[in-house]
Amino acid sequence: MPFSDRMPFAPLHEQNNPKQILPQLYRSTCRAFFQCTHGFSPFLLTSGRSVAKRKLDHPQMGRKAHWPPPGYGSEVFLCLCIGTCRMDRTIFLIDGFNLYHSVRSASKDLRGATTKWLNIASLCRSYLPALGAECRINDIFYFSALAAHLEATNPDVTKRHRNFIRCLESTGIVVELARFKAKEILCPFCRQQIIRHEEKETDVAISVKLMELLFYDQCDTAVLMTGDTDLAPAVRTAKRLFPKKRVCFAFPYKRKNKELAQIADVHFHIKKERYLAHQFPDPFILSDGQQIQKPMTW
Repeated sequence: MPFSDRMPFAPLHEQNNPKQILPQLYRSTCRAFFQCTHGFSPFLLTSGRSVAKRKLDHPQMGRKAHWPPPGYGSEVFLCLCIGTCRMDRTIFLIDGFNLYHSVRSASKDLRGATTKWLNIASLCRSYLPALGAECRINDIFYFSALAAHLEATNPDVTKRHRNFIRCLESTGIVVELARFKAKEILCPFCRQQIIRHEEKETDVAISVKLMELLFYDQCDTAVLMTGDTDLAPAVRTAKRLFPKKRVCFAFPYKRKNKELAQIADVHFHIKKERYLAHQFPDPFILSDGQQIQKPMTW
């Protein structure tokens, strides 16, 4: 199911009422060339330009032609025109833990301001203009893992994370969970073997999902929200196998990566203030009416 179908509103190109489309169309410059089947020459449509009836020269038929065609109102034709404009199907792949550590850094740099109650769908939509006016979100995938090994010292850690995931899913985001794996390492301080837990499979899951979406032609632009260099091989392979697709990076705050920036078609950096501007309301109300309170502590 497309991302827009899971949202409580429809994007511009999916709205059926022309009177809802026109004000938005006039605010954003939209140039569209269309060869009319009624024998009219192509026209150029720009924001703020009148769409009233006018005469157009037809060089091939050597006659004057009236616009719009008989029986077609200008609003109806605008809808047809918008339907013919190519839309860029854009997907976002979110590295949950990379983003989480970025959000923590932002909170510290913002003098303790809460940034973890993040509305990721809203944040992604805010960057569509940076990717191109024709872009629309087709899907958002969020990759993370539940830190069950921390429950002994932090009993509510997974409960808070699950509640946050429910909020994300309510906004149309697809959540894919990996796992933590225990690993023995040598402590650099006491020189003893100790147990540490590492997040496993997330970077592999993102890489596989990227290749799957490109292979099945489910997107035109893929945006990876991460600064993890482990994804570089997958991105290089994707660009080689699918040269007509765009692979972009949205680097979370303080997660800029020069190597990834060099191989990306487009890259941009998320500022810490953006996190503040895209927070869930408190409480957040799910589609079934249930309220989820913002955690007092994290």
